[in-house]
Amino acid sequence: MNAHDAVPDDVRTAYEAACTRLLSLQSDDGSWEGEMEWNTTILSQYVIVLRVLQRPPDEGSRQGMVTHFRNTRTPEGGWGMHPAAPPSPYATLLAYVALRLLGLGPGDPLTAGARKWLGTQPGGARCVPQWGRFWLAVLGIVPYREVAPFPPEAMLLPRWFPLHPERLLGWTRMLYQAMSYLYGARFRADLGPLADALRRELFATPATPSAPGPDVVFPRGRLLRALQQCLRGWERVHSRRLRRAALERCHHAVVDEQYASPVHGLSSVNALMECLVLFAHDRRHPMLDAAVARLEYWRWADEKNGVRICGERSLVWDTTFAVQALLAAGPQHRSEQAASALHKACTYLRAARITTYPGLNPPLRKVIGGWAFSDGDSRWPVGDCTAEAVDALLGARDALGSGAGPAGTDGPLPPRSLSGALDVILDRQNRDGGFGTLDRQRTGRWLDVLNPTEMFAQCMVDSSSVDCTGSALTALARMRGLLPPRERRRADAAIRRGATYLRSAQNPDGSFAGTWGINYTYAAFHAARGLRAAGAPPDDPALRLLGHWLTATQLADGGWGEDWRGCVEQRYIALGHALPEMTSWAVLAGLDTLGPGSPSVAAGVRWLCTAQEADGSWSDDHVNAVFFATMMINYRLYAAYFPTLALGRYLRAVTPITPRGAA
Repeated sequence: MNAHDAVPDDVRTAYEAACTRLLSLQSDDGSWEGEMEWNTTILSQYVIVLRVLQRPPDEGSRQGMVTHFRNTRTPEGGWGMHPAAPPSPYATLLAYVALRLLGLGPGDPLTAGARKWLGTQPGGARCVPQWGRFWLAVLGIVPYREVAPFPPEAMLLPRWFPLHPERLLGWTRMLYQAMSYLYGARFRADLGPLADALRRELFATPATPSAPGPDVVFPRGRLLRALQQCLRGWERVHSRRLRRAALERCHHAVVDEQYASPVHGLSSVNALMECLVLFAHDRRHPMLDAAVARLEYWRWADEKNGVRICGERSLVWDTTFAVQALLAAGPQHRSEQAASALHKACTYLRAARITTYPGLNPPLRKVIGGWAFSDGDSRWPVGDCTAEAVDALLGARDALGSGAGPAGTDGPLPPRSLSGALDVILDRQNRDGGFGTLDRQRTGRWLDVLNPTEMFAQCMVDSSSVDCTGSALTALARMRGLLPPRERRRADAAIRRGATYLRSAQNPDGSFAGTWGINYTYAAFHAARGLRAAGAPPDDPALRLLGHWLTATQLADGGWGEDWRGCVEQRYIALGHALPEMTSWAVLAGLDTLGPGSPSVAAGVRWLCTAQEADGSWSDDHVNAVFFATMMINYRLYAAYFPTLALGRYLRAVTPITPRGAA
């Protein structure tokens, strides 16, 4: 059966239902946002910080937090690092401590079950990675000598030095300057008798040598162990005067971030650490009250799952893809309600563009003219978020005309705004031609060898990724025709270099490895759209090879599904059943490689139509994204807008474009 003959009616019905569902999820301000479901570790850290700051939650919040811990506990009695994971010593240890701080006794079913499970692990609570030990040291439960050294003196190194913190990835750099202050000051909270009780409960058995626990995915290598041994020696002989200067440098860096991000921090983890630094520096610090108040931004609550703290907010990111999904099928499939929603969304995205930087010191990267992942109050623009916002706004401009913007403007994105967006995107292009996120790569990947976290990978430098590069090339290709000649030449050169990077990143079997989504399927979507945007025809050898890989990995049910474990093991692992996001990414990549007439693409589309619920939704209870290679996330709205986008683009590809209302 030819895909052009019988499928479009089914696809049209499914697409219209998906659009109706998507429209129902739009907020009054024009944005979309779904919860980024992760794990309980940030909630645990939030509870710890409130206790250290002597600002206990109100009773309603306390009950909501306990509810969330209860609802997310695994059958074994612990807590996992993501919704699909087995129990984690790190997450379980922090949850146990947080529950005790919330007033639960050691005999409560939640705490007793957690302690029992920890006791089954080799070494018990001692098997937690270094980040767990750091929090125990902050609480005064273990001495700082058991924590990997975070010397603040690194902040005093010359900026050209290879180990200067400025060379780190932005998230890591901000954490380092806060953690190193707490480590260097040997800050310890006063829990009173509870500290001794926790010490007895968690370390009831004598210490014995044990293998690294299951959270230690990347054990410390010989070079890192040698460096840490030297740093421990430094802790015994360092100059007190130099230590005071280093601590003050860390404190100033935290204060600068408070000014640079006056509404909320870079992430919830960073914001929590910075509160501790301000408190450790001065319990009556003039910025502390505002810093604590900002933590409310990261709070997520509902009656079913209680109170939790999200790792990130995704308003800009979700809104850009929702806009693209509503535009995907073309004007003949766009309702008046959708057009109105697009106008509101464009207004939101325009307002979310970063136009000021209130920090005390010049930023390390281009800021003005970009978009953050979260919202317009963030001062941390991200390369692919900026690219997707540009793509969405220019797509709306092409589809809706200048009316997509407020009266008296030049449409959703005036030409003068394109220059700022171009600068932000190009500032994230690395020497290899690929694009990063917050920063340009400032040192070699060799720095990953010195990664002290034991739990994360790819967290030391802002390396290029296929995902970010595909987004950047798509936006650059769309905006280039609107740029003046000089900037157009800059965009063209960046596109050529980016396409070269994508070709070099392709694996021999045709696949690409992802960085921010799961995993090879997500990368296929971005690689295909990026190469097509760069001018590659469908029969380009790289695209043909990617098309063969898509066909070879298609499941018997017609869809695609990828196991999250492949991110950790750095290989493709298929699931036994399809998932809506991964099927959507594969269909979108297939449209750019195999073409709309391909049986594989048609089968994927049929799976999406069949898997759709009566209300126009798809199942959204599975992990679909990743950060730092090991931390899995579930973006709740991925299952809403990516299938809509795939169905819309397929529908547009297989049906002729006719004026709406024509016979």
